[in-house]
Amino acid sequence: MSSSDQMAGSRSAASLSSWRRSHPVVARASRLSRPAGNGRVGATPLTDLMITGLMLLVVITTLTISTTMLTDWHVHYATPGGIILEKFHPATYFTFLAFFLLLVRHGNPVGQINLIFSDAKLVLVYLFSWFCLLLQMLVLERPFTAIVDTFLQPAMLCLIIWQLSAWQKKPLVWSFHLAMLLNVVLGYYEYFSGHRLFPLILGDVTVMGEWRSAALLGHPLTASGLVGGYVLALVLRPRLCPPAVVRLPLIAFCLASLMAFGGRTSLVTVLCVLGLVVALELFRVVRGGRTSLPMAVVVICLLFVASAGIFAAFESGFFDKMLLRFSSDKGSTLARYATFSLLSHFDWSELILGPNPVRASALATQYGLAYGIEDFWVSCAVQFGIVCTALLSIGLGALFVEIVRRSSGAVWAIILLMLVIAASSVSFSSKNIQLSEFILLIALLLPRDPRAAAPPLVDPDGRRRPIAAYS
Repeated sequence: MSSSDQMAGSRSAASLSSWRRSHPVVARASRLSRPAGNGRVGATPLTDLMITGLMLLVVITTLTISTTMLTDWHVHYATPGGIILEKFHPATYFTFLAFFLLLVRHGNPVGQINLIFSDAKLVLVYLFSWFCLLLQMLVLERPFTAIVDTFLQPAMLCLIIWQLSAWQKKPLVWSFHLAMLLNVVLGYYEYFSGHRLFPLILGDVTVMGEWRSAALLGHPLTASGLVGGYVLALVLRPRLCPPAVVRLPLIAFCLASLMAFGGRTSLVTVLCVLGLVVALELFRVVRGGRTSLPMAVVVICLLFVASAGIFAAFESGFFDKMLLRFSSDKGSTLARYATFSLLSHFDWSELILGPNPVRASALATQYGLAYGIEDFWVSCAVQFGIVCTALLSIGLGALFVEIVRRSSGAVWAIILLMLVIAASSVSFSSKNIQLSEFILLIALLLPRDPRAAAPPLVDPDGRRRPIAAYS
């Protein structure tokens, strides 16, 4: 090497070190983003294990501890009274503690925040929308704890799961499968035995005579929505359970549980998506697409078994209660018409900024909507006003753009199911963790497959490899 090259190298090294001294945060973030010599980012294994353990608790508590269960345990989570610590779901505490450990695991929280949001900029749009909603709650002196569990925790879950390694996600995926199967089995138990594990409580009202199962998810509609999303994930993501002889019976077992949970919207949406998938697969085969002979034999056998099982279940009366839900919905359709009639009692100033909660609650009760307004956007407009509802919708759109970017194509079926649920039930507009449940399902079960690494442009001997030109 010549003396001029050595002088140029020393000047560039001096300028680089000077730049790093003047920009310590960016330099630290760049060092965090580079893996160490063993291929892992330089975090302590103990901290990684603690984060994994906390996220394991998040998955378990989210899928097993519901609002109904907390109310039955005399925790003032969704009821008046109690201290402020009772107003947050246990999963929220574990989520924020895991996020705190994620920030401090490298000893530089500011650099870690920069690293987290550098590849998830649209999440900042969602957090800004949520912050505007929080300001409105504080200025108008309204309870703000509901928007923490309902809207803030899902974003925190995304930011945490996107930073986890494959070995950290594996126990979370298994715990999600086990918790979902536990809820499905308990749903069957409640349906056939007629015994509810926990009474169905909506606010301060205990609903009597409800046959629909809820298992550990708190409400039949919540359970049917999440189980429906789980069925779609198993169908559209075969790698979740590669052996077909296990996956197909598991899909049938979970799909039939929708009859026990009694969610008409989820059932119809799932059946429509499955019908579309089957039609596309048949069209592909008719056009000459290849399929393995063992798979074709297994599918034909299972179709005959499923047909016989459906006829047997129909004769035994398994579908009777669900069919009655379609013929007599106990006023659900009238409640949706009353929802739009309710809006006519508010003037524009109330609709823009949000009406008085006491007056809105009294009008809802007068219209027979004591259990809630069965439309996400109308309910949000009554609670928060049109301005904050629009901001929240934009923020949710930005958040799901980031989610779609990191997920497989099957995520679109889950998003369709979520939109249908939001438009036809109270869903995400009330204080609950239903949005977090769907976020866990998408982030853990439907991640995008890692892209294959591009071939190196430099040969092992140091010569640059030429790039072929295409005309």
